[in-house]
Amino acid sequence: MNRFSWFNAVSLTFGFAFLYIPMIILVTYSFNESKLVTVWAGFSTKWYGELFRDQAFLDAAWVTLRVAVFSSTLATILGTMAAYVLIRAGRFTGRTLFSGMIYAPLVMPDVITGLALLLLFIGVGLDRGVLTVVLAHTTFAMCYVSVVVSSRLATFDQSLEEAALDLGCSPAQAFRLVTLPIIAPAVISGWLLAFTLSLDDLVIASFTTGPSATTLPIKIFSAVRLGVSPEINALSTIMIGIVTAGVITASVISKRNMVRQRREEQAAARAQ
Repeated sequence: MNRFSWFNAVSLTFGFAFLYIPMIILVTYSFNESKLVTVWAGFSTKWYGELFRDQAFLDAAWVTLRVAVFSSTLATILGTMAAYVLIRAGRFTGRTLFSGMIYAPLVMPDVITGLALLLLFIGVGLDRGVLTVVLAHTTFAMCYVSVVVSSRLATFDQSLEEAALDLGCSPAQAFRLVTLPIIAPAVISGWLLAFTLSLDDLVIASFTTGPSATTLPIKIFSAVRLGVSPEINALSTIMIGIVTAGVITASVISKRNMVRQRREEQAAARAQ
């Protein structure tokens, strides 16, 4: 039975148009000669040159990249540890409280999280800068990593780990040699999710950053308040290009892995 009706086709078309037409307009006007982003005055790439000569944007991009790398790495380590405890430790005293504390940032408004972290940093006398932004992003990103890794550990065959223990591995060796390679795709997915969330964050970073650690979203938001500049269009186009390249690369790698796995299964079937 064909379930793809005209209503579905129209809905899908409007959905994709709503999502991608603004991006197409943004990319088009990033090559505009005019300073006015709504008036086309000819094709030009000068705003890309202006962008790479704007030291403020470059500094903000470097801060954002450093914060994203460090916070996503810490969030991945802590989130994986938390997921392992929740799935493998069974029932223990305080498990409900521990689980609630792990998943609370998922439902907590960003404003509340940012304000709470700001009060914490002021209370302990920690100057706001790159370190405070890293700690803040780690706090809210580790719960996403924990959810992703927990879903993989819940379906993990523990007999493989038990076999490694029976063969003489210590628990740490069994985790490093058996468990971690199997859950590696979930761990990598959690890291990428945490990295993306850190790059995208504006609200929490605005509470926890200082004058010496302006992130790119804060810089863009401050610039847009004074009017949209063609440099922002150029910057957004570069970011769209990077994301598109990443998605295409991931799709190609995933497809190659599926083809290789299918070939290995066929070779194993022939050998039998």
